[in-house]
Amino acid sequence: MTQQPPPRTTVVLAMSADGKIADVNRSPARFGSIADKAHLEKQIARSDAVLFGADTLRAYGTTLTVSHPDLLQHRLVNGKPSQPIHIVISNSGKFNPDLRFFKQPVERWLISTATGAMFWQARAEFKRILVFETPTGEVDIYAALQQLTILGIAQLGVLGGSKLVANLLELNLINEIWLTVCPLILGGFNAPTPVGGCGFLAKAAPRLELMEVRTENQEVFLHYCLQQFPD
Repeated sequence: MTQQPPPRTTVVLAMSADGKIADVNRSPARFGSIADKAHLEKQIARSDAVLFGADTLRAYGTTLTVSHPDLLQHRLVNGKPSQPIHIVISNSGKFNPDLRFFKQPVERWLISTATGAMFWQARAEFKRILVFETPTGEVDIYAALQQLTILGIAQLGVLGGSKLVANLLELNLINEIWLTVCPLILGGFNAPTPVGGCGFLAKAAPRLELMEVRTENQEVFLHYCLQQFPD
């Protein structure tokens, strides 16, 4: 039986000039400009679904929805619902059901382990719960993304956090990265960067191809494609 390829996956992140996506307290990163928010909304509108980790959900308590009339119209003209599906991925499934995210007008899915999904199974917050687990008790990300393709998701946006991005890179599952470089310096040994995890040795590091650079006011928008390597 032929395996399904994962969706085409695009990471979209804003970072400080010194490469931090949040401060040392891991506060919600709201340092991007109005232009950066519009850029993020445009990327979300291009997606069939957006994916983010539990820490990102806990930090913000909400998600960004498509609100610009032109973007909404474009989705509807192309036969898509007004909002992409918003998918949380979490090993533990532990986050507050009272978060404002659960009152937003979006379709919500959860990717988790059997244990992480248990609390949510009999509740209404998530329309769909996908359980894919490795022998070590963590989410099987590759199998989960293959299932997303089967469920009709061809274009996936990833909104963080750094651990999820690292896991996707390790599995060779990222096709594109958009980075907005914002004009501030956050510093701090413990402030997160776009890619967490254990890191890569230089000779084995994922390589990028720069596709586009543009500036708007004081921000720089960088568009990269991943140079895919053999499995």
